[in-house]
Amino acid sequence: MTTQIDPRLAQLTAAAEASMSHWGLEGSTLDLIKFRENAVYKLTTKEGERFALRIHRPGYHDYAALHSELQWMSALSDFGIETPEVIRTNAGELMTKVIIPETNEDVYVDLFGWVDGTSLGADEGVLLTAEESRAMYHTIGEIAAQLHNQSSTWTLPEGFKRHSWDLEGLVGEAPFWGRFWELELLTSEQKDKIEKAKTKATEMLQGIEKTPDNYGLIHADFDPHNIMIEDGKIRPIDFDDAGFGWYMFELATALYFKQTEPHYDVIKAAAIEGYRSKRDLPEEELALLDLFLVLRGFTYLGWIRSRQETQTAKELAGDLIERAINQSNQFLAWADQYQTRPSKLA
Repeated sequence: MTTQIDPRLAQLTAAAEASMSHWGLEGSTLDLIKFRENAVYKLTTKEGERFALRIHRPGYHDYAALHSELQWMSALSDFGIETPEVIRTNAGELMTKVIIPETNEDVYVDLFGWVDGTSLGADEGVLLTAEESRAMYHTIGEIAAQLHNQSSTWTLPEGFKRHSWDLEGLVGEAPFWGRFWELELLTSEQKDKIEKAKTKATEMLQGIEKTPDNYGLIHADFDPHNIMIEDGKIRPIDFDDAGFGWYMFELATALYFKQTEPHYDVIKAAAIEGYRSKRDLPEEELALLDLFLVLRGFTYLGWIRSRQETQTAKELAGDLIERAINQSNQFLAWADQYQTRPSKLA
């Protein structure tokens, strides 16, 4: 029986092999770990040393943005937050570039020290107890707060560039992940609902200022799969979506897919408690969680629309649409009851 190899994956694997010489790692073996936004491989040298090699999706981030991502990860490590070690090339660069001959595309490649641990999300599909959920999300809240403590005080290096999850990046004419309200898979009724929620969310976002207390660099993909534990050390990984945004968007991202779970109230309370154990979170900011939850849902619709050709988007579309519609209904009901009040946010 012949196994069919994805032609695109074959191209990326060849590019990964070609890049190894930039670290003097020729002859190492590559094992695919993940092929979604990026292709990530476990690289094992002839001596048995392991690394994580990542090939970035062409066109998503340019060199300046990728370089800035690695700079922030290094700065977080200096701040005391464990992140995967960035391995510089033999030329001292944070990453390298190789060309895919078949398409003449430039792809960027970086290398990290191997994290030999397990993710907090390793038990996906296994229903955790309330206490297990509480412990996990208390930890997630703590790490999010520590990231924001660093973000709010860090002086950006010259030339630093990342995208923004702000008004324009979320609900502007050209959101970072695309014009979600035009997703072709939505019915007319669903589009009307999304448009109504978008209009209300935009109105509310326009009244929210950006200050060091509520806005800065965020990870923007803070779920259990991106938190690794190794010998008691806790490391956030996968900073591919990291950019500038409101800190509440970080918490909304962590909680978004947990809302349908039986222990959601425990999860939510634990995340907030963990966050507040490391950083102040005023009630007036927390009160806007429903706003940032619906915004998170919008981004996932945009993600589908910009990646409809991928198998992953096809598999997730139905669930993400259903969640976004439910979130819009919940948000509109909440917004009708929400009373404007004096706030650091407005």
